[in-house]
Amino acid sequence: MSIEVNQLLKQYGEQKAVNHISFTINKGEIVGFLGPNGAGKSTTLKIIAGYLLPDQGSAKVCGIDVGVNPLAIKRKIGYLPESNPLYFEMYVKEYLQFIAGVHQLKNVTAQIQRVIELTGLALEQKKKISALSKGYKQRVGIAAALIHQPEVLILDEPTSGLDPNQIIEIRNLIKQEGQNKTVLFSSHILQEVQAICDRVIIINNGSIVANDTLVNLQKGKKETYTVAIQFQEKIADTLLNSLQNCDGMEMATANPIGSIIYKLHTLRPDLLRKELFELSVQHNLNIVSLQTEEQSLEEVFRALTSKL
Repeated sequence: MSIEVNQLLKQYGEQKAVNHISFTINKGEIVGFLGPNGAGKSTTLKIIAGYLLPDQGSAKVCGIDVGVNPLAIKRKIGYLPESNPLYFEMYVKEYLQFIAGVHQLKNVTAQIQRVIELTGLALEQKKKISALSKGYKQRVGIAAALIHQPEVLILDEPTSGLDPNQIIEIRNLIKQEGQNKTVLFSSHILQEVQAICDRVIIINNGSIVANDTLVNLQKGKKETYTVAIQFQEKIADTLLNSLQNCDGMEMATANPIGSIIYKLHTLRPDLLRKELFELSVQHNLNIVSLQTEEQSLEEVFRALTSKL
């Protein structure tokens, strides 16, 4: 396992910021770490990165216990904290040279140039960090996390402050690095997590409330379902509202043909689909499309984090 967290506990007074959580992440996985503000995300990431000691439990990176050998851990990890601390009076290349020196790298010039190209800092590399926009400061932090070619990347809100184009560029970078590294990153942008990750860990009030693939989470049990159906013919709304297992309905226009998609809410999607097929036969209707819609990650997140 690249990352192994076992019964991790961190308390601040009476508050359990992290409450006996456990999870593992394998090499080559890109895992999203989600949770509302104050859920324990940053605390967990700091412990794994060796910047904070747990009160109980353990965290291992590449088989090394963070509490036993934190210096060895830092050689294995590239870490971007949420606050992204930088030396603003340094120039970009000067700062990266300093970080390279901390890691005692060889071929420093080549390594600096590599991360500058990776993170899109070429046009800004001769500027002082204080003169950069927030988005470019974020890129400097990512470059510093990558410069020693770590086996594990831990990124706390890596796209904070970036514009939409920059977000796509950094998203592609994370996917690229995830091909031969383990990546654990937190984000408040759920669309970003859906675009990058195969697995998601959701934490709330210091406890893990979900640890599964996106596919499984989105197919999980729901209180209500939506069945979307489109007919070739025009039909009366009352015909659908009269169905025994239809608990409500919305309509949307399907482009480019302009016909109507009916979104029916139900507690029993299988029974409703059967009713719709029977309806189409009885009234000689042609079904263009029929599907049960999956939950969005936002719906899953809200359901899991609003229960506690």
